[in-house]
Amino acid sequence: MHDQTTTPSTTHEIARLREHIDDVDARLAELLEQRALIAARVQRLKPVGYFAGRDMDRERRLVERMARHAPRLGADRLAAIMDSVISAGLAAAEEEATRQHRP
Repeated sequence: MHDQTTTPSTTHEIARLREHIDDVDARLAELLEQRALIAARVQRLKPVGYFAGRDMDRERRLVERMARHAPRLGADRLAAIMDSVISAGLAAAEEEATRQHRP
């Protein structure tokens, strides 16, 4: 349990840390966009792409590598995060491909 008392210096520190979180979130969004663009290119090159072409073994290895860099999150949490990231990227790539092939 932690102290619920908020002082001016605590309020300032919270604001400073939240600004730092906002900066990290902006960089994370840019990296997610970059990842989605690269993954879309991969999907266009694969014989079976998009959701049907998911490589669960590769995804498992990816999560294991990431867990070594983010031990606080651990493999189980990272697996859920990356499943969402991969699914969102595949959905965006599939939508884009569908729009490009419409007459």
